Amino acid sequence: MMKLSKKADYGLIALKHLAMHNGHGSCSASDIAEVYKMSTPLMAKVLQKLAKGGLVAARHGSSGGYTLARDASLITALDVIRAIDGPLFITSCITSRGACGVTTTCSIREPLRRVNDSILEVLGKVTISQMTDEAPMSEVVELRV
Repeated sequence: MMKLSKKADYGLIALKHLAMHNGHGSCSASDIAEVYKMSTPLMAKVLQKLAKGGLVAARHGSSGGYTLARDASLITALDVIRAIDGPLFITSCITSRGACGVTTTCSIREPLRRVNDSILEVLGKVTISQMTDEAPMSEVVELRV
């Protein structure tokens, strides 16, 4: 089964939260964790990865916290997933490390590569600002295989 990691889920939730509070100051990891009933230490780690990935800006001090590093319309779900988990592959033969042991006889490598590319394309089209809209996601992205 293909599914996002808990950290990637938390990252998407955090960025949506920050987008919804954009212009109202920064939010701390504990602020976000409390609203969504999540682990504060895990949310803090997620926000640190997002900051390292350039998706959020961190401010230290008494008025510190996190804000979006750029407009929510310029941050995609794929950006968030990559910042948290690194490259996304649906199968072990589609990796950045090259060919697996059965490359010469494999009959599914190319179809799976196309599926992987389609998933990346869809995730690359869904923006954080779209996630904050009330429109159904079916209107946001159409998957064609």
